[in-house]
Amino acid sequence: MQWDDYDAALFDLDGVLTPTAEVHMRAWDRMFNEFLAERPAGESVAPYTAADYFAHVDGKPRFDGVRTFLASRGIELPEGSTDDAPDAETVGGLGNRKNAVFAAILHDEGVEPYPASVRLLDHLAARGTAVAVVSSSRNAPVVLEAAGLADRFEVVVDGEVAAREGLEGKPSPATYLHAAGLLGVTATRSVVLEDALSGVASGRAGDFGLVVGVDRGAGREALLGGGADVVVAELDELIP
Repeated sequence: MQWDDYDAALFDLDGVLTPTAEVHMRAWDRMFNEFLAERPAGESVAPYTAADYFAHVDGKPRFDGVRTFLASRGIELPEGSTDDAPDAETVGGLGNRKNAVFAAILHDEGVEPYPASVRLLDHLAARGTAVAVVSSSRNAPVVLEAAGLADRFEVVVDGEVAAREGLEGKPSPATYLHAAGLLGVTATRSVVLEDALSGVASGRAGDFGLVVGVDRGAGREALLGGGADVVVAELDELIP
């Protein structure tokens, strides 16, 4: 890895810097399967599984994940709004129900960053490489604070920023390009680090200088096929 070729590193959060992807997976599983269990008795719908997380939810903005999974089961719900109560039978309600489950797990169990990811952050800080977090989650600031990483990133482009700025979510490159702009760097001189198929696709669509896939379950070949230039198991593999 020749970091001299790049001015910035743009990190996804969940599954790249922190193991909160696992918390998200558990929250989606609990929310969707409880929802499916409450469907009419005559309705035959396959339960939500880990495969559904990677196929329909991983890396996407929360409400997009709800829509995509429901469509995979042929279920139609009113759109509602992003302010719907968690018990509302709407896309907005289900998204907020999942977020409530996620927040409860995070509060009860906390989160520690991946040690290898911290080692890469230390290396980049020592050499003066600019860094940013680019996450679809609206919980990014809370997770960064809980993991003790908040003071490492002046630029955080999360779901709240995307909504405020009218930026399309991943797999669009819009959030990554916005982060690069805030850092004052070009896409071609920036590295995208992602564990989700939608994330590596956004890095490729934005013509970033290097797209690194972090294999936390999506699979090496899937990440390479989705747009990653290289795939690692841990981020300290990128330290020369």
